[in-house]
Amino acid sequence: MNVDKLLERALNFEFLSKDEGIYLYQHAATADLTYVANTLRKIQVPHGKVTWQIDRNVNTTNVCIANCKFCNFFRRPGHEESYITDIGTYKQKIEETFRYGGDQLLLQGGHHPDLGLEFYTTLFKQLKDLYPTLKLHSLGPPEVAHVAKLEGLPHIEVLRALKESGLDSLPGAGAEILNDRVRRLISKGKCGGQEWLDVMRAAHQINLPTSATMMFGHIETIEERFEHLVWIREVQHEKPVDAYGFIAFIPWPFQDDGTLLKRLRGITNNVSSEEYIRMIALSRIMLPNIKNIQASWLTVGKKTAQLCLHAGANDFGSIMIEENVVSAAGAPHRFTSTSIQEAILEAGFEPQLRTQKYEFRELPQMEEQVINY
Repeated sequence: MNVDKLLERALNFEFLSKDEGIYLYQHAATADLTYVANTLRKIQVPHGKVTWQIDRNVNTTNVCIANCKFCNFFRRPGHEESYITDIGTYKQKIEETFRYGGDQLLLQGGHHPDLGLEFYTTLFKQLKDLYPTLKLHSLGPPEVAHVAKLEGLPHIEVLRALKESGLDSLPGAGAEILNDRVRRLISKGKCGGQEWLDVMRAAHQINLPTSATMMFGHIETIEERFEHLVWIREVQHEKPVDAYGFIAFIPWPFQDDGTLLKRLRGITNNVSSEEYIRMIALSRIMLPNIKNIQASWLTVGKKTAQLCLHAGANDFGSIMIEENVVSAAGAPHRFTSTSIQEAILEAGFEPQLRTQKYEFRELPQMEEQVINY
């Protein structure tokens, strides 16, 4: 293999194999990777703006039986700190979100053993009846797979019912690394990697917009990392021509603070800023059929995320008015509507507010959030 030839093929939007991606990871200079990825971004996102969003991560419940070794958020059934969010709390959080200019809830919880399809369809309908303009970017393939098992239904039937009750898009949550060797060790209670992909295939069949993620920098091998990228790309390639498919891809490094992986196995996040930037560039190179690549400022911080905008990323994600899961594992970074735009401008780009479908939004009249968590 030859680095220059591989990068030339990447510039022609060719699909590079897992082994070719690994070769670039091991042998290509960071400057060459970022140059090629930045060139691809300019072609795929010709408006040149950096998009961002205002939404809020609200947890339906913290009860979960998946026992992920990287999660400090969950509580076992019956735990004194366990909860299911009530409608009064949703109303307070949604109305505050609207005041801060947001238009969407990212609703996620855990694998609650008693919450089936009716719980979610009733909740979604109730929220949409109360707030018809609210967008629901909710659950994720592991939660869909969990509900499908509880109900004895195919994934596509669960997704249809959720969409009909108000689900607007499906996050790429719970992907971690899709190889089952890794999943058995860090998230044994979640669906396997191929089932995660199958849920996304079903979502694409009913034209439910989705995103994809990768949490890396823990126990995975480099081979498993690139296998993950190739599998995501294959599912995107299979989608119906007129389907949204994966609208965005978001890679982020494992957050280790207080997690079982760190306490029991000594696994720490050792992803450097340079490695993260290289993985952003390689994500753009390996996923030529996914238009939007998001830099995870929440986990890597402002400066590294700004550099990613010159390495293939075109999106800064959401200010996340509230976020409890990743933060519980040590992600300390925060943005307001003002500071995220300032960060994008500092990096040399024009900020553009967007929807989950990457449609442009005009900046609404809004109250500025005060960061107090």
